[in-house]
Amino acid sequence: MADRLRTYAYLLLYIGLSSGQIFFNKWVLSSKEINFPYPLGLTLLHMVFSSVLCFIVTKVFKIIKIEEGMTPEVYATSVVPIGAMFAMTLWLGNTAYLYISVAFAQMLKAIMPVAVFILGVAAGLEVMSCRMLLIMSVISFGVLVASIGEININWVGVVYQMGGVVGEALRLIFMEIFVKRKGLKLNPVSVMYYVSPCSALCLFIPWIFLEKPKMDASGTWNFPPLVLALNSLCTFALNLSVFLVITHTSALTIRVAGVIKDWIVVLLSALLFADTKLTLINLFGYAIAIAGVAAYNNHKLKKEATGHTTETAERTTDDTENAAESVPLTTYVGPNK
Repeated sequence: MADRLRTYAYLLLYIGLSSGQIFFNKWVLSSKEINFPYPLGLTLLHMVFSSVLCFIVTKVFKIIKIEEGMTPEVYATSVVPIGAMFAMTLWLGNTAYLYISVAFAQMLKAIMPVAVFILGVAAGLEVMSCRMLLIMSVISFGVLVASIGEININWVGVVYQMGGVVGEALRLIFMEIFVKRKGLKLNPVSVMYYVSPCSALCLFIPWIFLEKPKMDASGTWNFPPLVLALNSLCTFALNLSVFLVITHTSALTIRVAGVIKDWIVVLLSALLFADTKLTLINLFGYAIAIAGVAAYNNHKLKKEATGHTTETAERTTDDTENAAESVPLTTYVGPNK
């Protein structure tokens, strides 16, 4: 009973932090609220903050152990591409909040499985089938309907959000290659430890040329330190909550929790932000897309379970196989998730 209550508490913590972080980012970036319209700068701050805290947690206090096995060759060929795509995802996704509502951005994110599948097929990681084609069609149709129902559509924001979706899809593809071809398995905190500094560097370079001149020209950087420090701390707490949820639940549980979180964000944003006006067409299209996402998740989980069973059988019959097994590499949740 105590374990079940603890699991529910971790899930509620994850859903609360994930939803709250999206609203917090929108609030900070919005011209009507904090008015810190620098998504690059905000995301860069998140990554620097995450890098420092990861170092303190893992190397100074040694609360969480970092998985061993990282080499310069693996870092250069795997972590750097993942870090670059992660930086791109957060930068473009947070920039979209300047142009479109939180609810509509969330609806557009439902197209993610389609992007991941198409890129997976191109990379040889996925196989085209009639079932998957049907699921991708359902998701695409749902997102299209939701877009048609959007009252205040801004195509600049749509382009930014779709760019973020492509970046996230590429990151997931790189992570799968990282696991399958490099054979290195890391827990989420280890991923944060290695990826955050790389992402920070990838964000720092465009920030110097794109946003720093604007911040200098304004005379003051309009830098509310307490608010931004709290925002960065919430981002780090969110990633730690993912670590707790993954450790104490299953992949299915966290995916279901993610769908619940998405609906909470869509519905609550209509109450919290004046730029969010939901229509029945919006909600109907999003419901169709989420149904497709649920079918996709179910398909992936069955595929992963089959692969795990096969892998376990092979490991049993192979005497030379290393018995030590790490926690699988998982999706790193970022500030705009």
